[in-house]
Formats: sequence, structure tokens, C-alpha cells
Amino acid sequence: MKKRNITKSLNSAVEGFIYVLRTQRNMRVHFLVAILVLVFAIYLNLPKDELLILLAAITLVLVVEMVNTAIELTIDLVKSVYHPLARAIKDVTAGAVFLSALNAAVVGYIIFSRHFALYTKAGIVKIMHSPWHLTFIALLLLLSIVVCGKVFFQKGTPFRGGMPSGHAAFAFSMWTVIAFSTGKPLIILLSFVMAFLIARHRLTDGVHSFWEIIAGAALGTLVTTLVFQLLI
Repeated sequence: MKKRNITKSLNSAVEGFIYVLRTQRNMRVHFLVAILVLVFAIYLNLPKDELLILLAAITLVLVVEMVNTAIELTIDLVKSVYHPLARAIKDVTAGAVFLSALNAAVVGYIIFSRHFALYTKAGIVKIMHSPWHLTFIALLLLLSIVVCGKVFFQKGTPFRGGMPSGHAAFAFSMWTVIAFSTGKPLIILLSFVMAFLIARHRLTDGVHSFWEIIAGAALGTLVTTLVFQLLI
């Protein structure tokens, strides 16, 4: 069996995630809630240990949902007619998803209930003075939009091709972060040149079209600018 390189393996892994995201309504709901919860957790400036617990609970829900989908597809592949055991297997895996989601809800309630009233005002001040928090929020939102774009246009692979260009989006997002975080023109110029070269490389290699590059660059710049302007 021929071994695949790392990029192809990553593509296959992310394509599996995108397939579940595209075909399973529950997965889309879980993913959206996960993004909102993580953004809110950063807003409240949760301690690292609590953030790790929250991430573990969220990841568990997404992983169990993917395993549930894989099992359902396997059953549908081998069983073309109704069988009570097949129904029971699907019910059991659905129950596993329910338990993981319930666990995440309890974890979220315990963590957020301790911090919401105490850190709402302090969290706003922390974000307003922390480029790291703003950068993380911007990149998280940008990742969600890029993934949704790949799902919507159904073109290319997660790491190659498609609308919009993820490489261009993140390159210009980082340039925008640097532009807001430093007042040094030379650093801003050099970071812009690096972002431009990354985008140009995707175009010259034929990975993306001109408009996919433009869309990615504009998206990265716009999303990051909005985050910094709204939260500063």
C-alpha cells in the first residue's frame, strides 16, 4: 500500500470533518455552538486550566458526533434493509452523542456560572488591552468563515484550492494584526510583503484563481479589522 504524504493525510482528515459538517445538521449546530463558546470563554478571560477542560468537553462532542456518523454510514453500507440490531446500534451511538453534549453543557454551566458575573467588566478591559486575545478571536472567526466557504462552494480541498483562499486569508489577517499591534512602518511593510508573496505563490502555482486570492485577502483583512475595531 502506497504511503501518503503529510499534506494528503491532512487533506483526507479535514475532508472527513468537512463531510460530516456538510451532511450532518447536528454537527453544524455543535460546531457553531463550539465557536461561540470559545469566543465567550476568551471574552471572560478564563484561566488556562478551565479553558483546557472546556476544550476537552467540546472536542469530545465533535469527535463522538463524527464517530456516530461513521458508524451510521457503515451500517447503511452493509445493510440495505431494516434490521432491529442496526437500529439499536444507531440509537446507542446517538445516545453517546447525547451524553457527550450533556457533559459539555454541564461543564460549560459550571465554568461560566463562576466567572460571568465576576469577570464581565474585567474581561472587557482585558480584551481591550490584549492583542493576543483579539488575534485569537479574529483567527477563530476567520477559520470558521473559511471552512463555511469551502463547504458552501464545494470546490478544492481544505488545504488546496477552493473559495476563498485560506492561505491568503490568514496571511493578510496576520498582516492586519501586526498593523494594529505595532506602530513601526517598516515592520508593517515587511509583513505586508510576506502576505503578498504567500498569496502570489498560491496564484502562480495554480492552486487558486485570482478571485479566490482576492476574496481570501479581503476576508482576512476585513474580519481582523472588524474584531480590532469593535473590541478596542
